[in-house]
Amino acid sequence: MTFATNAERSELPPRLTLRAATFLTRLASDRTFLAARVLPLLGEAAGSESWYVAHRHDTPDGVSFQIFVWPPGSSTRIHDHSSWGAFCCAAGAVLEERYERLDDGSRPEYARLRVLWRRVWGRRDGVSTVLPYERGIHRVGNAGGRAAVSIHLYGPRAGDVDGRDYDPARDYVCDRR
Repeated sequence: MTFATNAERSELPPRLTLRAATFLTRLASDRTFLAARVLPLLGEAAGSESWYVAHRHDTPDGVSFQIFVWPPGSSTRIHDHSSWGAFCCAAGAVLEERYERLDDGSRPEYARLRVLWRRVWGRRDGVSTVLPYERGIHRVGNAGGRAAVSIHLYGPRAGDVDGRDYDPARDYVCDRR
C-alpha cells in the first residue's frame, strides 16, 4: 500500500491523514485481524514490564506498519519522529501526552517543553497523528491496569535520524538513530 509520493515523503497532508486514519480504523475494527494479531499479544504482555514492537512491516517506499504492545505502567520516553505518524488503539487503552517546544531550537541539545494535552485513546476513539520533529512531540504509554495494543503507521524518514528524545527535567534533547 502506498501512502506518499516523493514530494510528501516526510509530511502528512490532509489527503494522507484521511487515508492513514481510515486504514488504521478499519484494521482496528477487523475481527479477523484482532483475533489473529492483537488478542494473542494481550496474553504475551503479562510477562513484560516494558513496551515493545510485536510486529513490523516496512514497504519499499519507506512506510512502516507496526504493532505495539503496552504492558500496564509502560511508556515511551518523550520523543518526536523524523516522519509523519498515525496510531490508534486496537485493544485496551493508551495514554498520549502531547508537548509543545517553548525554545526556538537554536541551541544544540537544549529544548524546553510544556504539556499541551493528555488523552486516553480507546479502541473506538479514533486516530492520533503527528508531524515530523517539534510538530509531533509526544509520549505514549499505558497508565491502566491491563495490557493494551496499538497499531501505527509511519512515513518515510526525512534523513538518517529516526527522531529525537527529550528530557524536560534537564531541558535536554538528543537525536535517536
